[in-house]
Amino acid sequence: MTRRSLTPDEAELWERVRQTARALHPERKQPPDPAPRPAPKSARAQTAIPRFAVGDTAPRGGETRDLIPSPRAALAKAPLQMDRRNFERMKRGKLSPEARLDLHGKTMAEAQPALRDFIFRAHNDGKRLVLVITGKGKHRDDGGPIPVPHGVLKHQVPQWLAMAPLRAMVLQISEAHLKHGGGGAYYIYLRRGR
Repeated sequence: MTRRSLTPDEAELWERVRQTARALHPERKQPPDPAPRPAPKSARAQTAIPRFAVGDTAPRGGETRDLIPSPRAALAKAPLQMDRRNFERMKRGKLSPEARLDLHGKTMAEAQPALRDFIFRAHNDGKRLVLVITGKGKHRDDGGPIPVPHGVLKHQVPQWLAMAPLRAMVLQISEAHLKHGGGGAYYIYLRRGR
């Protein structure tokens, strides 16, 4: 707590109270009265508040609030499980998919069994490279307090492929080349059948 100087009325009242008071220990030396402190300078006079308006520091449009990292970032961190030469050819669109599944317009409840059946069939047929088209997703976030993920199937397909029983059949997942759908599709390189 900062000390402030007394007003003249307060100083007079204090002096009258002090005159009537008795020391508890008269043998102790009494400290001298402190010198009055100078009045502090007004903080408002020293610093001027810059002009502002509500929303000035808010980021301007184009910002998306994604709940989880992008599938592209997650797949880029995944270790390489297949031959590097074939992987590079696949990424450049030089390998043609042997089968394709289009999940546009499907709900998650419809898409997961369709994906599972497609991977089982392709693996049983001895296919190595398949294409799954998820689409890039619609922007449905209305700006509410809880963000809505952008491209639900785009996020879910890699997760479904990484879970059993599909995990045993999938060797590598990669985002497709632009001529095969780009960010709205995945290459899935399957393991050889035993």
